[in-house]
Amino acid sequence: MPSQQFTTAAEEVQKLSTKPSNDELLELYGLFKQATVGDNETSKPTFDIKGRYKWDAWTKLKGMSQEEAEQKYIELVEKLKASQ
Repeated sequence: MPSQQFTTAAEEVQKLSTKPSNDELLELYGLFKQATVGDNETSKPTFDIKGRYKWDAWTKLKGMSQEEAEQKYIELVEKLKASQ
């Protein structure tokens, strides 16, 4: 179950005045999925390029605990908020 701090960070990232870079968006996506689902057990998309980037961003976090991914997600959101 995600912490209140994680849930708040997920809401705050939607309200950023400046859109994060594509790399930051992929990092946010991977950390969010790792924190909420755990290791990626899905098959890699074949023809969906955007989906493949998202799949890779999540898969590279394999083995990271959900708690650690949650903390790193919160830290990234705080960094992005500070750079607004």
